[in-house]
Amino acid sequence: MNFSLGFADGAVIALYFLAVFAIAWWATRNEPRVRQTSAGYFLAGRNVGWFVVGASLFASNIGSEHLIGLAGSGFKGGVAVGQFEILASLILLILGWVFVPFYLRSGVFTMPEFLERRYSSGARAYLSWVSILSYVLTKISVTIAAGGIVFEAVGINFWVGAIVVVLATGLYTIFGGLRAVVYTDMLQMFVLIGGSVTVTLIGLVQIGGWGALKAAAGSSFFDLWQPISHPEFPWTGIILGAPILGVWYWCTDQFIVQRVLSAKNEDHARRGSIFGGFLKVLPLFIFVIPGIVAYVLASSGKVQVNNPDQALPALIGALLPVGLRGLVIAGLLAALMSSLSSVFNSCSTLITIDIYQKLHPEASERQLVWVGQIATAALVAFGLAWIPIMRGLGQLYVYLQSVQAYISPPIAAVFLLGVFWKRLNARGAMAALLSGFVLGMARLILEINKAHLHGLWAAYAGINFLHFAAILFVVCCAILVLASLTAPPPPAEKIAGLTYETAHAAESDDPHWRRQDALLSILLAAIVAAVWIYFSG
Repeated sequence: MNFSLGFADGAVIALYFLAVFAIAWWATRNEPRVRQTSAGYFLAGRNVGWFVVGASLFASNIGSEHLIGLAGSGFKGGVAVGQFEILASLILLILGWVFVPFYLRSGVFTMPEFLERRYSSGARAYLSWVSILSYVLTKISVTIAAGGIVFEAVGINFWVGAIVVVLATGLYTIFGGLRAVVYTDMLQMFVLIGGSVTVTLIGLVQIGGWGALKAAAGSSFFDLWQPISHPEFPWTGIILGAPILGVWYWCTDQFIVQRVLSAKNEDHARRGSIFGGFLKVLPLFIFVIPGIVAYVLASSGKVQVNNPDQALPALIGALLPVGLRGLVIAGLLAALMSSLSSVFNSCSTLITIDIYQKLHPEASERQLVWVGQIATAALVAFGLAWIPIMRGLGQLYVYLQSVQAYISPPIAAVFLLGVFWKRLNARGAMAALLSGFVLGMARLILEINKAHLHGLWAAYAGINFLHFAAILFVVCCAILVLASLTAPPPPAEKIAGLTYETAHAAESDDPHWRRQDALLSILLAAIVAAVWIYFSG
């Protein structure tokens, strides 16, 4: 569904772009280290406060395709898709309390670098290349494409919209590094939430309130817990499989973890993770619920929705007056630009630290920053070039995106078990990573060709992806343990401070902060429990 923007809408969007560049300039103008040192450019000088860390965790995660996809899933099947958002709140507590101490004390720049410290250079190389390829082939191009679709909805040519947003985002990311990214993320968090709350509230008013929405949509639309037979979100998959994907994404993926690596200390990193957890409760209400609003309005003929992914654009065009449309479009652009700037910066960090610096250990700090800037520019160009190829792949591209679901269990296994048991070693890690990769890719290939399969192969390809993730995680854990036991334990000096058995207390850890954070964590867990109970059919 297309709709037009008025002068006031254009003014709001223009003000948004001006604010983004103003904040990027402000964040870096008094920080010469941003362009002089690798820690300044890639980790914002390791001096970011908890509020910005949490805001960046949230804004980086929410992309334009995320907003459109969540609303579309809400339109098609109700709140069940919101389980992933609610679970993320709890998994961010795991990031803050379990992983943050080891990441910050090790002083690493990247997650592959942490794997090398804990296991071996082979484990680092595996994670580096898998991460870079998945970012380039999926995250960058799909985010750009979603942005182009947003522009098409308001009557702007797809390519013009995509190129303008990519170049604008690439400019401040190249210039300011992670510091510009996280501070613009903070602005984008407010714009994103503001625009989404506006759509939600106006939609609810149009229908007659929350009670009228529930009555019109039916109770099945408001049940987070779906039966085992549900093709996408069975409750068993949510409990057993979704946390595995969540641990990989929120606790081990460079795209996310780079934010906590930039924190001032463990206290700010932990509290930023907790703050991000509170923010992740919101998507169920401000991204998924609008999809249900669109379903009810479409059922009564008040809006026209030809397919679920048009749910959000349909609401914007049908319900919002001039001016407010601009605010919501700015929110969509905020989602696009925050995700895009984050993946540009994270991917360039991996290319620079895990590949270039590994090949050129004598490289100066300025050289590393320069390589990071060149890598970011190259990613911008490649992302634009990949879009027409991606659009031509059709259904195959949908399958390509599921690669991340099939490679995440072995990665989650080596990180999670690695910090809890010091006996695990390089042989076990490589065996688990490679075995998990083979099993996951076999599943992907079979899934693409499942129409021609029979018997055992068809059953393997037909397992729900969340159930498959849980099974693969258990298999990888077993391989990790058994293979590790066939080789000597790692030297004590190698894993010092990298496991709970070899950890030491951090000087910056403030007991007062820990008590406050413990209470906040309990409050967040209680909110999640309340949401689960309320939306339990």
